[in-house]
Amino acid sequence: MKIAYLDLIDYLSEKPSKELLSEKLFQLGHEHEIDGDVFDMELTPNRGDCLSLIGLARDLNIFFGMSDGPKIYTDNIESLPINFENLSPEHCPKISFLEIEIEDQSSEYKSYLQNYFGLLGNKKTNFFTDISNYVSYELGQPTHCFDQKTIKNKLVFEFKECDDNFKTLLGSEIQLKDQNCVFSINDEIISLAGVMGGASTACSTMTNKALVECAYFNPESIIGKTVKYNLTSDAAHKFERGVDITSQEIILRRFIKIIEDHAKIKTVKLKTFTSQEYKYSCIPIDTNKINKILGTEIQETEYLNYLSCLGFDISDKIKVPAYRHDIKTQNDLAEEVARVIGYDNITSTPISLNNRLNCKEVNKSLFIESLLTKNGFYEVINFPFTSKKETNSISIDNPLDSNRENFRTSIKDSLVGNLLYNERRQKDSIKLFEISDIYTKDLKVVQQKKLGIIISGRVGHNYVDFSNDLNFQYLNELLNGQLADEFFKIDEIPRNSLDTKKKAKIFYVETFLDDIPDSFFSEVHTNKKSKHFINYTPVSEFPSSTRDFSFSITNLKKVGEVIEALENTSDDIIKHSFMFDFYKNQKTNTVKLGYRFIFQSYQKTLSDDEINTKVQEIINPVIELDGVSIQGM
Repeated sequence: MKIAYLDLIDYLSEKPSKELLSEKLFQLGHEHEIDGDVFDMELTPNRGDCLSLIGLARDLNIFFGMSDGPKIYTDNIESLPINFENLSPEHCPKISFLEIEIEDQSSEYKSYLQNYFGLLGNKKTNFFTDISNYVSYELGQPTHCFDQKTIKNKLVFEFKECDDNFKTLLGSEIQLKDQNCVFSINDEIISLAGVMGGASTACSTMTNKALVECAYFNPESIIGKTVKYNLTSDAAHKFERGVDITSQEIILRRFIKIIEDHAKIKTVKLKTFTSQEYKYSCIPIDTNKINKILGTEIQETEYLNYLSCLGFDISDKIKVPAYRHDIKTQNDLAEEVARVIGYDNITSTPISLNNRLNCKEVNKSLFIESLLTKNGFYEVINFPFTSKKETNSISIDNPLDSNRENFRTSIKDSLVGNLLYNERRQKDSIKLFEISDIYTKDLKVVQQKKLGIIISGRVGHNYVDFSNDLNFQYLNELLNGQLADEFFKIDEIPRNSLDTKKKAKIFYVETFLDDIPDSFFSEVHTNKKSKHFINYTPVSEFPSSTRDFSFSITNLKKVGEVIEALENTSDDIIKHSFMFDFYKNQKTNTVKLGYRFIFQSYQKTLSDDEINTKVQEIINPVIELDGVSIQGM
């Protein structure tokens, strides 16, 4: 969504610079890029309320205050005698219609409309449609304009099964299928509600009397329609995220006011249909809870002031605005406070642990995770979608892309892909697992949790494990030995079917977790708080580089000294080091020692010169020892 800087600050009491405005938008969680005087916003799906000038201004009110906002038409409006029937009120609980007729239209738009088309590069269509688009930009509520002379019989809204050809107002023809929200006249669909109107009832440059529809559509009824029919629709983008169910008449009064700025109004009539009154969500005031969640010490007056500035009504409880569909719990309110304070300004505090940890029965997934990770396995998480069409698989109506058109019926293909990815990056010991749901369909959709395990390469990095390959026996002893009540079927995956040049064998296990018996842990008591915490280290995005050295030691008294020197070597760019080979020649009384160093930086890609310099710092003190040498040096 593109927002003009000058348009946005018009809604603010203070007029911040672009730099300061950008800083506060980022603090509030609104990602964006700046191109001249235009902010290209990347809003999260839960913040549909910010898809407008007024929405962003409400969020920024806490920092800069809000101006009086847009002017609306305040005169009394005659009731509209419209012939309308809502057959699906659960999908459209509130809808308003405005009939407006004009004469003596101005030849030029006012400056605010000129900016909308000029600065943002929006295309002009016709008078009524242009104003409809601007109102959506300004207030976040889409409207749709019908040419009144085309609405000759009863107008019907319904959510129904469709099998109709439909020509959109943009001229494209689509085949409607499955269930859709539609407006129709005499069973002829004239609009795909919440998405796009039809060509047969569209306004034109000759239209002087329009019927303007402004509604709240249930988001679930609109989601996925643009992808399904390959349409681009700003209205659907907003309806999918939820609009303000209480604002329809205000929106239409703003629509009338903009018309009044550009033309003489001949007649104006309005009618609202409401199937159910909106019930506001209320959350108890609990400042202690908020402070506990955030680790802060905010006073209640300060806390409530934050929420008030963000548009929440405060009385004995916190009343959530109708446009904030994302606010449901104390955690959501805590997030609002955190945004205002700034996450960087919240002091981090250590996690406190209970003195008594009572862990009786543990679910199967947790037990398996613990068992595998303790044995050097890495957990992976893959998309549950695949391009592979399998027996009893489930196709997706609106896939993310052509490679994710079906739900997985097996974890195998995903784990094989993970293994090949790691092999191509010179990983010599690969032990992976995934616990995920798979889906099948016979008479009905069945969701089941599966465990997938895949191994290939060497057992580990120490000199004993380095010379042993991961095989059937290793996996069999691990699984069937630790879970004695269950037999795991282990399969070998042939490499001739894979895009790989590796020759190490691949072994794979897949089983339903429901087939694994319940597991138990004993009770643990911690009477003292631990002083040792495991710190998470992120994965470097830069490539690693490996160097292997074969040391020849003729003075056996120096073996321990060599090993100690190599194992005590540490540096920021040394990711890992280990002995992978140890051999003693009894005839020559010589020890051969194989040692591997893996170099990797978190800041950049290491050059050969940087690595070679570090290598010399490591090995020079070692080869200076009496009776120690490196083959080839």
